[in-house]
Amino acid sequence: MFLPQEIIRKKRNGEPLSEQEIRFFVQGITDNSISEGQIAAFAMAIYFKDMPMDERIALTKAMRDSGMVLNWDGHNFDGPVIDKHSTGGVGDVVSLMLGPMIAACGGYVPMISGRGLGHTGGTLDKLESIPGYNITPTNEVFGKVVKEAGVAIIGQTGDLAPADKRFYSIRDVTATVESIAAITASILSKKLACGLDALVMDVKVGSGAFMPTYEASKELAKSIVEVSNGAGVATSALLTDMNQTLASSAGNAVEVREAVRYLTGEYRNPRLHEVTMALSAELLVQGKLATDTTDARAKLQQALDSGKAAEIFGKMVAGLGGPTDFMTKMDTYLPQAQIIRPVYAEHSGIVTAMDARAMGLAVVGLGGGRRLPTDGIDYAVGLSNIISLGQTLDSSTPIAMVHAQDDAQFQEAEAALRQSVTLGEAFEATPDVYETIRGS
Repeated sequence: MFLPQEIIRKKRNGEPLSEQEIRFFVQGITDNSISEGQIAAFAMAIYFKDMPMDERIALTKAMRDSGMVLNWDGHNFDGPVIDKHSTGGVGDVVSLMLGPMIAACGGYVPMISGRGLGHTGGTLDKLESIPGYNITPTNEVFGKVVKEAGVAIIGQTGDLAPADKRFYSIRDVTATVESIAAITASILSKKLACGLDALVMDVKVGSGAFMPTYEASKELAKSIVEVSNGAGVATSALLTDMNQTLASSAGNAVEVREAVRYLTGEYRNPRLHEVTMALSAELLVQGKLATDTTDARAKLQQALDSGKAAEIFGKMVAGLGGPTDFMTKMDTYLPQAQIIRPVYAEHSGIVTAMDARAMGLAVVGLGGGRRLPTDGIDYAVGLSNIISLGQTLDSSTPIAMVHAQDDAQFQEAEAALRQSVTLGEAFEATPDVYETIRGS
């Protein structure tokens, strides 16, 4: 018989915890037999004393097993069940293209996504700008769409990793979120509950990233790769650049428009294309659907060129309750803002730096994100035609087009955008993908 206070005391003193002790504590988080105060104390002890890798693996598996773990054995898939997760960024619309591209290459992608958090946009909020799209289908519908389309992007159900929901909410109000061990378990418990064969992690670096420094981002990436492989899922991580918005747009409906234009070949932002291809190629290799990244990129390009990836996105939208003709008539379905107007810099110059976080907060200010968890979202607002680092701003090239509902909103966004870019004489480009971290 274990006592919660003894487990807390051991962690507080930096003593090792057994897998049984960790499982006991997580069970108590799940069934409410351990109090909020005890969970807060445990979180603070982890924050200060950290967890070695074996404890991180035990915590992740215990949280994964705190609820339902999806099992795809009965679906007779003829390919691997694989997925990607991002630490979140601004204009990070990769999931909407990656899922259909992977499905077109023979993978099955049951993607459980989240809502916007702080300055970062949420995949679910983007998809909910499509009328009728149901992010909380029954398990039967979820399984059916994954089987028939090859991909379904939905929200977390209450029975997937319920321990994480309670643990995170307490960490959030006790200043203990910034623990690599706890972040690793939080991310992976939900992903591993999806019954995956392989996973690729996109860890952002830069001014719009969740982690404050390159070193912290790399530490998180290494932790996720080691823990996920330790829990039995082939995993690698890419460190990708978030010193500027990833796509040419940031918001909800505006990003869905960009994703559809990408899939159909109408417009592909080069930076977004490189990151999407790099993550997708790594996932095909991890899922044994390609021999190496060169082979994988050729298969992915074929999935785009043939129109198969675009067709699969349309099939997913229809399967989850959206319009059956969405891919050909998206502008009749996606909401449009009242005002779409350019914002120009006050003087000309080369964009040498961008505060991507400030860009994301400008979208939140327009009503495209939440200040409080209970806030509603205006799906129409956001930014499009966003400038890239190294480009020249002048009287004919704006920082971005602002999609707003009234003049007051527009002016607030205009002021924020002007402050979010730095102009100078010369710019030195950074890589789109810094490095790839694979299991040892």
